[in-house]
Amino acid sequence: MTNSNTGVNGAIGVIGLGNMGLGMVRTLVREGFAVIGFDLSGERQDEAARAGAAIVASQKELFKSCDTIILSLPTAAHVTAVLTGEGGLADGGDGAPRLVIDTTTSEPDVTRNLDQILRPLGHILIDAPVSGGPAGANSGQLTMMVGGSDADFAKAMPVLTALGGKITHVGPVGAGHAVKIVNNMLVAAHLLTMSEAIRLGTAAGVEVEHLISALNAGSGRSAISEVNYPKWVMNGAFDSGFTMGLMRKDMRLAMALAAQKNVAMPVSELAGALWAKSADAFADDADFNRITEFEITTDATGMHPITAGE
Repeated sequence: MTNSNTGVNGAIGVIGLGNMGLGMVRTLVREGFAVIGFDLSGERQDEAARAGAAIVASQKELFKSCDTIILSLPTAAHVTAVLTGEGGLADGGDGAPRLVIDTTTSEPDVTRNLDQILRPLGHILIDAPVSGGPAGANSGQLTMMVGGSDADFAKAMPVLTALGGKITHVGPVGAGHAVKIVNNMLVAAHLLTMSEAIRLGTAAGVEVEHLISALNAGSGRSAISEVNYPKWVMNGAFDSGFTMGLMRKDMRLAMALAAQKNVAMPVSELAGALWAKSADAFADDADFNRITEFEITTDATGMHPITAGE
């Protein structure tokens, strides 16, 4: 069956119905796609069903039912297990080609290896990690960094266009995951430098609101000053939907990639050490913007909460 609005054959499967996957389900249903969902959590599957998705009992059943599959999973290990483990796409099947769009923040070399396994079987894998959080997933305004051949990118565009407001083709398979790691590394570092900027400016007698306004009119602005501080930090909301645990994972990926490629990054390595240290104070499920509540001491490893009045 072809969706008349999109030209996409059959239903779209979504594996991984967390905050991002569930938001993508809602968007795809709203855009007129038939959607089939699968998650290990029954509660998440129930939410996807309420959003209009059909639910299957296993990922193997989903692979059989869908020509296009979106992955929204925690790590590269989960992606590997889903695609090559028992009941995975490479484990038997009907031999018909599938298009897999991996939106996970994963590892470039793992993605390239998976492509080498799936492509001889006739399947297409593109990496399309996303930025924009649950709000972007629910609104269809995600930023997507896509790795894949020109032909594969074009084949995936009807689905990508439904999900993304900004879609950038950044190169061959694996390039999207590399760009996403770099992007999140910058976000993590910007949160740290912005928190220092706020402390310096307020110590010098400038009110936070005036400081943010001036910075956003100048060359020092960033998404952190323009979005994160007004939306989640200054008002104390801290409900972005992205967690400390996820950002710490992404920083570990960045540091591992730098070591693997033998790229020296002393400033980013310091930021990575500080994010790792934050686990002493913030649980993995805390909002990642909470890092701004900490003062970085001069030994470059210690962090402690800022008390009222500091």
